[in-house]
Amino acid sequence: MQQPDTPAELKARALRHLARREHSRAELSRKLAPRAESAEALLFLLDELEKRKQLSDERYAETRANSMARKYGAARIRQDLKAKGVADDVAALISSAGELERAKAILARKYREPATTREDKARRARFLQGRGFSMDVIQRLVLRAEE
Repeated sequence: MQQPDTPAELKARALRHLARREHSRAELSRKLAPRAESAEALLFLLDELEKRKQLSDERYAETRANSMARKYGAARIRQDLKAKGVADDVAALISSAGELERAKAILARKYREPATTREDKARRARFLQGRGFSMDVIQRLVLRAEE
């Protein structure tokens, strides 16, 4: 078995992870836990990083939501953030603003011509539902064919 990292080595490892991309507190904790001397040392380091604003669940949630917004709706993004260990209130802050426009863009990329039959409309509604868009958006775009 390998020796646990010293506090300085653990901090350097954490900063290397954060330099590559944003991490949630839970995600960084999971990655660093096997190398920490103790759970208390790990918690102290995570608290210190948050205090210095080097680690932020809000910033991580915003970055992750922006990267997922090209393909997915607000419900799917919130579900992903919760799975990554972001608190419910932070995940709920992710705005649904622009969800209708995102859904229009996704439909335009996937389907070149408008739906003509009931089956086409149902297929598009299921597609958007699977991507995590709300029923309100689906109804406005597909079922009522609002352009």
